[in-house]
Amino acid sequence: MTDVADASSPPRRPNRRGQATRENMLEAALKSLASGDPGSVSANRIAKDIGATWGAVQYQFGDTDGFWAAVLHRTAERRAEVFAAVGGDDPLGDRVASIVDTLYEGLAAPDSRAIENLRAALPRDPSELERLYPQTAAELYSWGQSWLAICHNAFADLDVDPERIREVATLIPGAMRGLVSERQLGSYADPDVARRGLTNALVAYLQAPP
Repeated sequence: MTDVADASSPPRRPNRRGQATRENMLEAALKSLASGDPGSVSANRIAKDIGATWGAVQYQFGDTDGFWAAVLHRTAERRAEVFAAVGGDDPLGDRVASIVDTLYEGLAAPDSRAIENLRAALPRDPSELERLYPQTAAELYSWGQSWLAICHNAFADLDVDPERIREVATLIPGAMRGLVSERQLGSYADPDVARRGLTNALVAYLQAPP
């Protein structure tokens, strides 16, 4: 990481003008992180890119840790909106296909690229991450919990084993990253066939007797 979390006072509650500044900083951060530039994971650099000072970042977010946590929270809110429509009266197969296809498309979007680049620059060891970036670590943990909630809500009215939903929810993101990577690298494998096969396998698993 270019920056380390700073020991400073917590961010202040912004007024309307401050809120606009905060929004601009978050969007600039996502744009910079999505570029994939190795130097993009720097709160200082992002502040300079939008003509702000490091003091302005501290005023809005407290420190680097607070800044990255806010970036993660922004994308989590968007993700929740995207998956809000999954469920309804759709059969199980359609719900699983909707989750798989939405993730497949979403992982190539700028927000997802930004978060992948940020995560790649953060400590891999959870205890080290929690020590250096406690707010960011808490937000990443919250991501996992909110994703699990999204999957449980998607099948809430169906007779599906909750433990199997948890297993599927844990599997899908990594599986979809693999398929997206294959698409980006180029492959003779048909991604549509792969998504259909994954969907059918997950449906069969969720429908099978305990």
